[in-house]
Amino acid sequence: MTVLDASAVLALIHEEPGADQVAEALPGASLGAANLAEIIGKLVDADVDASRVRQLLTAAGVTVEPLLAEDAELAGALRSVEGGGALSLGDRCCLALTVRSAPAEVLTADRVWADLDLPIRVRLVEDDRGRPRR
Repeated sequence: MTVLDASAVLALIHEEPGADQVAEALPGASLGAANLAEIIGKLVDADVDASRVRQLLTAAGVTVEPLLAEDAELAGALRSVEGGGALSLGDRCCLALTVRSAPAEVLTADRVWADLDLPIRVRLVEDDRGRPRR
């Protein structure tokens, strides 16, 4: 199961480069509830109707996972990892969900995640030329 970061889902919604890669990952993927909140917040900020986002993701085969107490503890502790201080709370919640997932794999457009020393596989959303987007 691939965990989706908010940046990946937003790339799909906005039909940005790499959206096809995200679409391929949808069936069987998971998304943390904190990242769902981040997605909806970004859409609201952009004046986009976000009322059906969860319904559409669920219909596409995405499971929205709750934030567990263990995830919250790990998300807080991730601030101590080199580079962790620059991660948002949503980023750290997504990474915590990924750590407890099998396989531990996340799809994101945030390139800095690939440099983190974590026991997970980071797949980067790529642009039209096969290069990481950001």
